[in-house]
Amino acid sequence: MKPKDQNYSKSRRLKNQIKAVVTNPYNLIVLIAIVLLTYLIVLPLLDMISTSFTLAQKDARLAGGTAGSFTLYYWQRLLGSALTKQMLLQPLLNSLLIGVCVSFFAILIGSVLAWLMVRTDLPFKPFFSLAVIIPYMIPSWCKSQAWLTMFKTERIGGSPGFLMSLGINVPDWLAYGPIAIITVLSLHYYAYAYLLVSAALNSINSELEEMGEIQGAGKATILRKITFPLVLPAMLSAVILTFSKAIGTFGVINYLGSKVNFVTLSSQLYMNSKSQNTQTAFAMALIMICIASISVFVNQKLIGSRKSYATIGGKGGHSTPIRLGKHKVLITAVLFLFFVFGIIMPIALLILESFMLRQGDYSLSNLTLHYWIGDPIATVMEGQPGIFKNANFINSLINSLKLTFVNGVFGTIFGQIIGYICAKGRGKLHGKVVEQLVFIPYLIPSIAFGGIFLSMFSRPQELFGVTLVPSLYGTFALLTITSVVKHLPFASRAGTSNMLQIGGELEEAAEIAGAGFFKRFIRIVFPLSKGGFVSGFMLIFVSIMKELDLIILLMTPKTSTLPYLAFQYQNSNSPQASDCVAIVMFSIVFLVYALANIFGDADLAKSMGG
Repeated sequence: MKPKDQNYSKSRRLKNQIKAVVTNPYNLIVLIAIVLLTYLIVLPLLDMISTSFTLAQKDARLAGGTAGSFTLYYWQRLLGSALTKQMLLQPLLNSLLIGVCVSFFAILIGSVLAWLMVRTDLPFKPFFSLAVIIPYMIPSWCKSQAWLTMFKTERIGGSPGFLMSLGINVPDWLAYGPIAIITVLSLHYYAYAYLLVSAALNSINSELEEMGEIQGAGKATILRKITFPLVLPAMLSAVILTFSKAIGTFGVINYLGSKVNFVTLSSQLYMNSKSQNTQTAFAMALIMICIASISVFVNQKLIGSRKSYATIGGKGGHSTPIRLGKHKVLITAVLFLFFVFGIIMPIALLILESFMLRQGDYSLSNLTLHYWIGDPIATVMEGQPGIFKNANFINSLINSLKLTFVNGVFGTIFGQIIGYICAKGRGKLHGKVVEQLVFIPYLIPSIAFGGIFLSMFSRPQELFGVTLVPSLYGTFALLTITSVVKHLPFASRAGTSNMLQIGGELEEAAEIAGAGFFKRFIRIVFPLSKGGFVSGFMLIFVSIMKELDLIILLMTPKTSTLPYLAFQYQNSNSPQASDCVAIVMFSIVFLVYALANIFGDADLAKSMGG
């Protein structure tokens, strides 16, 4: 063959290869995913960094510069000024205290419960399996309300709580401050550890433990030498998840910390955002992101290159429950007490307070339905009617249902698609890029994430003078975009876990038979992933229905949701109305999850695995 013909052949082969890559629907989906993730995640993060170094108009005179110019003013003010201790150091120490303590207690409780539920012959498992995930369905700030109902003191709260009304002198440090915050958050976030560790335990064949028992090892030795090392990656992942959530939480800090001036980075960030100190707020957010990133880096170093849980023996592996023996009755009784005091009692207290006309008065004559269905009374609830006659409640209810269902559907679809990319691209460059991009929102505190999108989309998005996206401030679209992107790490995790269970040979057989990509996806992948789709939907639905930190900076009267309405009621000294809203919200979440579990085989534990 002549050199000219050889060059032509190589050129043609290269063109065909490029054409095959460009026209492949999978490659097109990967490209679109990377472009969208870059626009919705990377660009807002870069905008936040840039904003923290940009001088605002109102600070131009103090900083001695011109508005819009590069400046270190906000970082110097935060890191090296007379205000550093008040603005950064004390809130940072408080945040780390909360994060470390909550992580320790939540992982301890969640891991023990997961082991008891998955690995032992614990009785009443159907009841416990439902009770153990109820805290995941209840917002942490709802538990704060219940805590105050029980422990509030007249010295700080203005009206006595349940214990004070019985004549029990409750110390202020128990009602408010770090002890109260750590307890409430631990009783909330242990559900994350339970879901992750139980998913890992379910994937491990029990034959190794049985072999250890045959060799004469005791239960404690088997647990320490065999089970613990196998679930360690899941436990460390739960630590990172819990730590990141705990240091970024705002609602609980507002309820239980504000009255005693217990301030964390998240509450400082909120105050700066509401005071239009956006640059300072973003600088604080970047510090929180760095802390979360360091914790993730340490986590990866501890577990090495393993990014998924060890699966010994595959699906359908033999699993023999460990006998609790003479300790079964005691352990069962302790668990019942834990659920009664940790779950049932807080809900009961919220329900009780919602029927009390005046706080602190537990007499029968003080019981009323006013906060539910009452007509306006000038001296109660600022003259507003009960929630079921209240236009604000109806508007918030509709907004919450719209937001959760729209985000649940779109978030789950995007999560499954990204999960498909991550599963098919494991070990490949495009898979790693998508996996890393979708992980970024996980590192950003919710309240900061909301602030980023508020800053980005409060002005039109233009390209070469052409408006691509109009200003979205105060619109439902902004809430939807923010919520979907923030929850993509969880949605994609559920999608990846789901897609890894579908054998690649099924698609290969269909491709050999001549089925195109979209036909294979619709006819094979989607039907087989239906159960995981429902579980992923519930994961997003539950998270968004109770979300407060993420949307609190985005709220307007028109777009108010149930969590924000409850927050407003609590801050306007109408905790009974706030309780009513919280009860309605929890009832919706529990009902939807129960229906999805019965008719759609939803399983949150499977969604958190993978």
